[in-house]
Parts: sequence; C-alpha cells; structure tokens
Amino acid sequence: MVDVSGEETGSKIPQDELNRITDDLITAFKTVFDPEIPVDIYELGLIYKVDIDDDYKVDIDMTLTAPGCPVAGDMPGWVETAARTVDGVQDVEVRLTFDPPWDPSRMSDEARLALNML
Repeated sequence: MVDVSGEETGSKIPQDELNRITDDLITAFKTVFDPEIPVDIYELGLIYKVDIDDDYKVDIDMTLTAPGCPVAGDMPGWVETAARTVDGVQDVEVRLTFDPPWDPSRMSDEARLALNML
C-alpha cells in the first residue's frame, strides 16, 4: 500500500532507515480514523502513495471514502500531524486526490473483518 520512492530511485537514505520510517509512518497512519467508519485510514486503503526524499520530506497522496466526506477539510491535517510524529521526518505534504476514486476493494482483510465484510 505504501510506495517509498527511495527504494526505486537509489535514495541516499540507507535502506534500513527507509524501512524504519516506512514502518513508523504506517503505525502513525493507523492512529487516524475516518469518524464514520471504525477502521483506520491505512487499513481502509485511503493512503495511495508515500514518497520520502533525501531531505526526509514525506509526500503523501491520499483519498477519502467519498468526495463529500464531512471531514474532507480536516483529515489531510490529521494525516500530516500523524506523519510529523515519526522520528527523522523533516517536512510533510499531504495531497488529496480522487483519481482513482476509492472503493471497498482497497480495504485490507483486517478492515473487512472489522466491518463484518468477510
């Protein structure tokens, strides 16, 4: 679910450090919940892409379950705040996208189980 560009582009950040930051970002994303759904945004599949550049800036592409989501103005800030808690992260930019639109196929099995969809 998370794409770390450093793995593809020959980042100057050591691979073990990229792995740690990626794991810590996932843990941070799992603290953010859509208030209408009792599942975190990572397991819902709302995080589309995460890039970590050589300056430890984290760029996040995410979506919402629906364009009219009542927390559309707030959730990117929640994600940014969570990502900033990760040790080593220097800056964070969150972009909201609806391309492609989210659908339930993006949910993990854990999310499906929590929502009684399995």
